[in-house]
Amino acid sequence: MAKKEEFSCEMFSNKFFMLCAAGGAVACGSTHTFVTPLDLVKCRLQVDPGKYKSIFKGFGISFREGGAANLVKGWAPTLIGYSLQGSVKFAGYEYFKYKFATMVDEESAYLYRTYLYLAASASAELVADCFLAPFEATKVRMQTTPGYTSQMRKAMPHMLATEGFGVFYKGLAPLWGRQVPYTMMKFSSFEKVLEYLYTNVVPKPREQCTKVEQLVLTFTAGYIAGVLCAIVSHPSDTIVSKLNKDPSASIGGILSEVGFVGIWRGLVARIVMIGTLTGLQWFVYDGFKVYTGMPRPPPAAMPESLRKKLGK
Repeated sequence: MAKKEEFSCEMFSNKFFMLCAAGGAVACGSTHTFVTPLDLVKCRLQVDPGKYKSIFKGFGISFREGGAANLVKGWAPTLIGYSLQGSVKFAGYEYFKYKFATMVDEESAYLYRTYLYLAASASAELVADCFLAPFEATKVRMQTTPGYTSQMRKAMPHMLATEGFGVFYKGLAPLWGRQVPYTMMKFSSFEKVLEYLYTNVVPKPREQCTKVEQLVLTFTAGYIAGVLCAIVSHPSDTIVSKLNKDPSASIGGILSEVGFVGIWRGLVARIVMIGTLTGLQWFVYDGFKVYTGMPRPPPAAMPESLRKKLGK
């Protein structure tokens, strides 16, 4: 008889959600910091396309102007901001998904699971972005303003002293506009793709797959979800970059200035960055769960009562 797997905590207990928060912090903080150079060039391309023109030219110009140090400018607010955001986002998603599912019967939770994923992810992201916004504003200011300090501990007090506390949240609405659709797509498409892979691609049930095989499938589903995320959230990403560089700008003014084509500038870089980023985040998050011995909710399965009703 196979030995029953033992876990470090109970599913949906306080410890479970605390570990989800720690896993989310590690997953988002590490991956976003890792791609800081690509994010820096993308931001500069969005706010000054005349100078940087393309991703490859952007890397070359940035390196010539300040060496390798110039390419990792903004790593500190990226690490702190996305660690905080990741912890709230992943733990919040797990919490809201669980809570919303308990508000309806088991069959409805299964039949309308996509709406449940969308509602849970949007709720989590709305809260998470309140933690991210000050650090995102600081990061973009450091990366896109020529001659600006490269130290977060100097940048944040300077921004606070010269422009007031509101400067850190001026970009919150467009940040929500970028991050909420991104996260809704990130979690719902990941869940659906993973469900599809286990149902139609993998030749054996999930419980018979090794931990390594499960993590490979997690990364694959995460990467596919990331590509979709990049597309739906890119216009707002461009607006956020422009607003944080020039606090006096308005969303309407930015849209009329850059036009329909300009709002999509930098999309290829964002697809590469976000696809890799999202795949790695899910891999690290799921790997953290394996490492800490957490129970991992399986992909949605049809309740037996519904199966009998449908004659399946």
